[in-house]
Amino acid sequence: MGSKTSTGCKTLSGTSVASPVVAGAVCLLVSVIPEDKRKSILNPASMKQALVEGASKLVGPNIYEQGAGKPDLWQSYEILKNYQPRASVFPNMLDFTDCPYFWPFCRQPLYAGAMPVVFNATILNGMGVIGYVKDPPVWQPSEDVGNLLTVHFTYSDTIWPWTGYLALHMQVKDEGSQFSGIISGNVTLSIYSPAAEGESSPRSSTCVLYLKVRVVQTPVRSRRILWDQFHNIKYPSGYVPRDSLNVNNDILDWHGDHLHTNFHILFNMLRDAGYYIETLGSPLTCFDASNYGTLLMVDLEDEYFSEEIQKLRDDVVHKGLGLAVFAEWYHVDTMVKMTFFDENTRSWWSPLTGGANIPALNELLAPFGIAFGDKILSGDFSINGEQSHYASGTDIVQFPAGGFLHGFELQEDPKTAQNSSTPDTQNSQSQEKSKLSSILGMLEAGEGRIAVYGDSNCLDSSHMVTNCYWLLRKIVEFAGNGLRDPVLFSEATRLKFPVFENTQKPLRRPDVNFSMFSSVIGKELICHQDSRFEVWGTKGYGIQPTGTTRKLPEYQKNEVSSSPNRLIKSSYKRQDEAGLQKSILAPSANKFDDKRDYFGFISHEEVASQWMVPACFAVTTCILVYLSCRAQQRRRRPRKGSATGRLSSSV
Repeated sequence: MGSKTSTGCKTLSGTSVASPVVAGAVCLLVSVIPEDKRKSILNPASMKQALVEGASKLVGPNIYEQGAGKPDLWQSYEILKNYQPRASVFPNMLDFTDCPYFWPFCRQPLYAGAMPVVFNATILNGMGVIGYVKDPPVWQPSEDVGNLLTVHFTYSDTIWPWTGYLALHMQVKDEGSQFSGIISGNVTLSIYSPAAEGESSPRSSTCVLYLKVRVVQTPVRSRRILWDQFHNIKYPSGYVPRDSLNVNNDILDWHGDHLHTNFHILFNMLRDAGYYIETLGSPLTCFDASNYGTLLMVDLEDEYFSEEIQKLRDDVVHKGLGLAVFAEWYHVDTMVKMTFFDENTRSWWSPLTGGANIPALNELLAPFGIAFGDKILSGDFSINGEQSHYASGTDIVQFPAGGFLHGFELQEDPKTAQNSSTPDTQNSQSQEKSKLSSILGMLEAGEGRIAVYGDSNCLDSSHMVTNCYWLLRKIVEFAGNGLRDPVLFSEATRLKFPVFENTQKPLRRPDVNFSMFSSVIGKELICHQDSRFEVWGTKGYGIQPTGTTRKLPEYQKNEVSSSPNRLIKSSYKRQDEAGLQKSILAPSANKFDDKRDYFGFISHEEVASQWMVPACFAVTTCILVYLSCRAQQRRRRPRKGSATGRLSSSV
């Protein structure tokens, strides 16, 4: 609430109006502190301590929505009036049983075998501008049962200026797989700062953080879902375009694409349905597939290590992992036309990829004979009375026999229709506004199951027109538990022959330095500190060190360009695709090669490594032996007509 420029009051929301209100509160608090004490008491950390410790918590909003709550000037003044320089941790109490304030942590309990639950707390050091953690933090459970909880810590090496972070990585031990109950205790942390002016010894302070979590027995595999967050490229600083091209007032995909941001309704829906959802913040080699029913991959923009592609294939085919993929649009000409000049950075910004990285997804799905195209489709359709809206999604252009493939009449973007059409078909396409396009496919692959869908907007609460949570539930039931919906798996949709549209598969952009924003390209394959403790710092489960990093060979660095998003070429020419296809790390467009990938579950890299090298060696050996024999023949040529000559000729 604030005063209107004319008369009366006005209500506004957002940081643009919250920040000046807090700034005014800070000015008032400074004014009531005696001038002779201000220098020794007031600093950014002490003022924030007074603000957050004096605030009153609101009922309803969670901690990420309200922080410490509503400012209370009088309580903050009381804190500053008697303030002694100290360090503190905010929040100083983590009660994961307190809902909705500690959502999403209170929404799902901990259990053995899960990915660590990570919470980042803030260290406020009112003792000085610089500080250090004296000793590693210590977890002290209130009862013996608290020893079932392992807490690892990562924290700021140097607390500067005034603030730092303390991350708690919480994981239930395997021996707690049958435990259900509450675990509580304290985390203690000692901070010290150099002596202030006129003091002889360093300043020190001990911080205490109270922790309370709920633990349940480890759920069955079919009820456990793993959300792939690692392959999502977050804004900033890369330009990842919006997923729905019909939303013109929001050009960036800047909401995080996270379970707890623009997919929070999906998270709550799955929890209400009895599923347990964990987040994977490391490569696909860093999780044990035998623990999960479904790997959920939604709207992903990054590339994949070759080890990830190999492991995912093995996880699905041999370990029975279910895979659910929700893709997005990808069209290079459309991406190029979305380039704009950014006044803040004084540089041209061009999309790194489309709504999703279809070339990378096609590479990941190639062993199963599945591929997406580059059409941009929109429209409404229904399945068994369930209405859905397709918003700038893509199509499925390759799918193996025996699978179930659904197609609907959808509107194709005129630009993509023109690029993908031949002269003979352009006239017919101009007369009909929509045609049948495949967008949903389901398949059993070995012991596992796969479901792919060409759009994610129906799961994203940012610009959702109609949700498709009903479809997600049916997909998860199939992928994780093998349950077949009679409509989705009707005989009419079963493929007797593989689908392979004779079109060019989407290609990567050669004019964007993708490696600057990727967690894969030019990076080392390693499991980070959000993965299970036993694989921290390794390459993951069953992966041997190779010492190689993934590269995209088609990008040519331009020394003149100082902007990571700047276009090297003024336009994208489709006639260059044939040449680029030879250099990119993508599945072959050859029809028979793709069939071989699926039916044999053998990738091109394996064929090259297992057959080409031995074959070349064998051919070379034969040539050398032949030449050696001919040379010896010439040196020992016998007399014409002799028995030795006749024997040599026959040999």
